[in-house]
Amino acid sequence: MIRTGKYYFVQTPNRYFPIEPHFLFPFFQFLPYSLKYFILTKTKLSRGRKRTPQRAETYIKEIRLLTTKEMLKLFPGCKVYNEKVAGLIKSITVHNLPD
Repeated sequence: MIRTGKYYFVQTPNRYFPIEPHFLFPFFQFLPYSLKYFILTKTKLSRGRKRTPQRAETYIKEIRLLTTKEMLKLFPGCKVYNEKVAGLIKSITVHNLPD
């Protein structure tokens, strides 16, 4: 985006928000792989449904939440906006839009 686009606006869920937004499961992002896999394939605790082993593995490998520090490293010199819920940072937005 930085290399080819003149402007950018990028948003990501905050890694440290207590509810993992893709699975709606508290602190899912901090669990070990084996427990994530078990929850996704053997229970309906994540969004009320079980997932196939292949789908669960894909989700676990592909979804990686970022921190503000990581966003600033990816987008140096950008402006940061933190969306908050109950005083906690829910999502991080970075942009270089003109004022």
